Amino acid sequence: MSTSSSARLVPPPLPIDIVSDVVCPWCFIGKRRLETALAVRPDINAELRWRPYFLNPWIPRGGIERADYLRTKFGSVERYHAIAQRVAVAAAGEGLTYAPDKIARQPNTIDCHRLILWARASGAAGLVKQRLMELYFSVGADLTDPEVLVLAARDCGMDGERVRRLLSTDTDEESVQTAANAAKDAGIDGVPYFIFGGVLGVAGAQDPGYLADALGRAAVESARRNRSAVARTPSP
Repeated sequence: MSTSSSARLVPPPLPIDIVSDVVCPWCFIGKRRLETALAVRPDINAELRWRPYFLNPWIPRGGIERADYLRTKFGSVERYHAIAQRVAVAAAGEGLTYAPDKIARQPNTIDCHRLILWARASGAAGLVKQRLMELYFSVGADLTDPEVLVLAARDCGMDGERVRRLLSTDTDEESVQTAANAAKDAGIDGVPYFIFGGVLGVAGAQDPGYLADALGRAAVESARRNRSAVARTPSP
C-alpha cells in the first residue's frame, strides 16, 4: 500500500461542538467533566469547538449588579443560596472552585465570546474559555471590564494590545450574535450542550462516564458515515 493510500485511511478528528456561556456554572463543571471523559478515551482524537451562547441575553452591555440579577432571575438573593451550595459541591467534586459570594457584577458576555473566537487562530480558545470562567467563578472578576479580558488573553499567550484594540471596536459582534442565535434556533435552550461528531447531542453537565460512553458511540457512528461517504465517492 502506498504512503498516500495509508494517509487517506487515517480518520479525521471527531469534532465536538460545545455550546456554552462563560457565566454558566454548569458549563464550568461540564467542561471539566468533558475533559475527564476525553482522558478516559485517549483512542478518540477529538477537535473541540467552542460555540457561543447567551445564558442571559437581557443583560445590558455594561452588566448589572449581581444582587439585582439574582433578584430578577431567582426572586431573591437568599433563594439562590440553596442552588449555589449544590453547584459549589458539584464544582468541588471536579476540582473547581465556585465562589458566588465573590461575584459583584453579572456581565453581558458578548465580548467574552469575541475573545474566545479570536483565540481560535492560535489554538488557545479552550484555554481562554477556562481562564474567563476561573476569573468569574473563582475570583469574582468583572468580565465587563476590558482590562480583565486583556489580562485573560495575555495569560493564554495572546497579544494583549491587539485584544485591547479589537475590544474597542465592534469586530465580530455580528458573527458571535449570529452563532448564538443559531444555537437557539436549533432548539438548544439550556447549556452546556455537547454535539459529538455532528451525530449525537448531549444536554447538561453529565457524569464523565456518561460522556465517555457518548463519545464512543459518536466515534463509531461518525466512522461509519465516513466510510459510507468514501464508498460513494466515484474513483478518479
